[in-house]
Amino acid sequence: MGPIGILVIQRTMEKGRKSGLYTGVGAALSDLFYCLLAGLGLAFVTDFIDQHRDLFQIAGSIILIVFGVFMMLRSPVKGIKHEDGKKVNFTQDAITGFVFTLSNPLIIFLIFPLFARFTFPSAEYRFYHIILGYVFIVLGALLWWFGITYVVDKLRAKFNINSMWLINKIMGGIILMVGVFGLVQGLLSYFHVIS
Repeated sequence: MGPIGILVIQRTMEKGRKSGLYTGVGAALSDLFYCLLAGLGLAFVTDFIDQHRDLFQIAGSIILIVFGVFMMLRSPVKGIKHEDGKKVNFTQDAITGFVFTLSNPLIIFLIFPLFARFTFPSAEYRFYHIILGYVFIVLGALLWWFGITYVVDKLRAKFNINSMWLINKIMGGIILMVGVFGLVQGLLSYFHVIS
């Protein structure tokens, strides 16, 4: 699941299924971006990411820490009550899902081995094979987020405001811990490399 999964669940619980789904769409687009980098063999981009992996990890971890604290302190009532005429901004949900996933460039080191394992894309593939491959990568990600938001939305009616506070604190705490762990790991690695 990871932090983006927690964010999708939290938004589905607070704002409804559409908000969680749009966040997942943003994450899927970010995954597609990294898949395109891997598939197109942009070695200079991946070399840059690899050379600055520690800095990317530090920056991404700081984003996670800030978001985790924000989630822990944020009142779930604000997210649930939309009767005041304020509309949920699905574009903003998609953008934050995209940026949140993009802030973890280490995912490219998962995508590369998968592409290598399945030899995708290969020189023997025709152009439409490659396009279909990318389409199915995005469809698979969207299907995952569709399923997650469906299940969470069905369970959402069983929660009250107090349980939403608890869920926010637990999920925010998990994201915060992941961020702190990543920050410590990134700092240790960065300063080890420098010294």
